Amino acid sequence: MTDTDLPAALAEPVTRVRGGWTSLLFVANIGLWLGIYAPIQVLLPEQAELLDSANKELVFGVVTGVGAVVSLFANPLVGLASDRTRSRFGRRHPWTLLGAVVGALGLVVLALAGDVVAMTIGWCVVQAGLNGMLATLTSAVPDRVPVEQRAQIGGLVGISQMLGTVLGAVVVTVLVTSLPGGYLACAVVVVLGALAFVLRTPDLSLPRGWRPSNRWREVLAELWVSPRAHPDFAWAWGCHFLINLGNALGTFYLLFFLKDAVHYPDPDTGLLIMMGLYGAALIVGGLTVGWLSDRSGRRKPYVWLAVLVMAAAAFVLTGWQTWPAALVASPLLGVGFGAYWAVALAILTQVLPAAQDRAKDLGVVNIANLLPQVIAPLAATVILANLGGYPALFAAAGIATLAAGALITGVRSVR
Repeated sequence: MTDTDLPAALAEPVTRVRGGWTSLLFVANIGLWLGIYAPIQVLLPEQAELLDSANKELVFGVVTGVGAVVSLFANPLVGLASDRTRSRFGRRHPWTLLGAVVGALGLVVLALAGDVVAMTIGWCVVQAGLNGMLATLTSAVPDRVPVEQRAQIGGLVGISQMLGTVLGAVVVTVLVTSLPGGYLACAVVVVLGALAFVLRTPDLSLPRGWRPSNRWREVLAELWVSPRAHPDFAWAWGCHFLINLGNALGTFYLLFFLKDAVHYPDPDTGLLIMMGLYGAALIVGGLTVGWLSDRSGRRKPYVWLAVLVMAAAAFVLTGWQTWPAALVASPLLGVGFGAYWAVALAILTQVLPAAQDRAKDLGVVNIANLLPQVIAPLAATVILANLGGYPALFAAAGIATLAAGALITGVRSVR
């Protein structure tokens, strides 16, 4: 079947997206990532220390790990549901808005949480809602963006993740200094970003005859993507998983790293400085590599370049747990991660198995973003306590990143 036989919602897009659509997607993604990373980087560690200062690392690891397990299910299931949704508002937009509202409610629960159980429940609700939103926003790229423009859009998506992280740190450390106020501010930004995208952009509807089967056995079976039938998808997934594992190992405990290893006098400000350097470098890496990749049509060489730069950042902190080393590693990690994200979304959307299952398959891809959030806190807790502390943690991050570069060589259909 050719693209001309497919309905518009399933056909490969051929018209380049314009600045207005891109800007609104960018804003929605900033809100999404702010809602996820402001808690992970600042609010959750502070709340863990407030509730149980003697076991703050364990509390933080358990809360984020359980929340990440919830996200593993929410992302592909919401993606699968949106693939099957028929409404006059489109397939993706209803789920984008619902995810934002659910995520905001979870942030409100966190603002009111007085014990570890309530904190865990709140974070699970946040992860369920925002990962549903992530599934539909990611699907907007293969739904609307032609292949020859995807690295540039992918670079902007990566930049939105960074800006959401940096702006989140600014919001909850400078603009709103109370813990409950920080959570509530994040909730407002998440909903406003989703509303802007949903109300101002079109979303194509799926014709009735093209709706996939709703039989539960067939639906559950579709959550599995066979590596044997789709090897390029499997290799790209593995690469994406290891990149995100390395990034999670290297960044989740930065606030505690600055407090306990570097002994920086103001860890919150130190983290903000590191994130600023990281963010500026990520913008440079994402925009430059996105443009170069789309112009040349090549993706894999830029993955290898990104892997080397990100691993170098991790190994700098393996050798030196000092403030100057942190200032060197931050921009290295930023430019590498920006370069990787510019081509990652292009590669991953080019190896999707079927147009009818884009959101579900991208939900499976997003498990490679989310599973490290389960593994990294648990692994980091063990490494920090028993296997060498922060030098060993950053060494593990560098090794995982280098392994990702080896896996991307298995992808054959993308240059």
